[in-house]
Amino acid sequence: MHGYYVEAGLRSFDLTMPEEINRMVTDAISDYFFVTEESGSVNLLREGKPAGQVHFVGHVMIDNLLHQVGKMEAGDDSWIPASAGMTEVGEYAFMTLHRPSNVDDGDTFRGIAEALNEIASEMPIIFPAHPRTRKMMEKFQIKFSENIKLLPPLGFMESLRLWKDAKVVLTDSGGLQEETTALGVPCVTIRENTERPITVELGTNVLAGTTKVGILKAYAEALEKAKHATVPPLWDGKTAERIWGVIRAGN
Repeated sequence: MHGYYVEAGLRSFDLTMPEEINRMVTDAISDYFFVTEESGSVNLLREGKPAGQVHFVGHVMIDNLLHQVGKMEAGDDSWIPASAGMTEVGEYAFMTLHRPSNVDDGDTFRGIAEALNEIASEMPIIFPAHPRTRKMMEKFQIKFSENIKLLPPLGFMESLRLWKDAKVVLTDSGGLQEETTALGVPCVTIRENTERPITVELGTNVLAGTTKVGILKAYAEALEKAKHATVPPLWDGKTAERIWGVIRAGN
């Protein structure tokens, strides 16, 4: 019986991130590797994985994203969100923030909040706040602008409805870096590194770091960069078909 790893080979090269350890361990016990971007193939081959078992197929998460966007455009309202009125504010930003490296350190969190409050003076920010983030807001007495609209955590479809039409997304998430690139939405990643470099090289993503100055600079860059960004190769909604083709050919 073979082990298959979808989304294999991604590396931030930051061993303080639990996800990085999980990625490396999963790669170590897998037999076939399905890669979302070419950096994943480079990483796996550098680590000694057999070339015949590494397959650049695209991204199943983008398959799902495009499918769900299609449902929205077809008028499927079975999921009607509690935040239905949030987008009536006109132009707005959408934000997620939850990583321990960002919210568990008071000085870091305060610097991020200062940058966000300054951005919020230009446009409202819709912020579904993770329970961990809310806890640390209270602990460090973080004060957000009234123009930052705090929401409870949202489901995938409700979140998608909000961020796909946002002027810009501010995030420390991994998946949103890819999803925003796929839909051409400017993205500011509030992190020092990314395991998804194709989103920076070709897509709409700008790596900001975690300082106020860095975030504000990346915010301005992202709005301009999105005008010229492209969707990475094979992010076309057909990745699952390619994976199934590889599995069938190997059995």
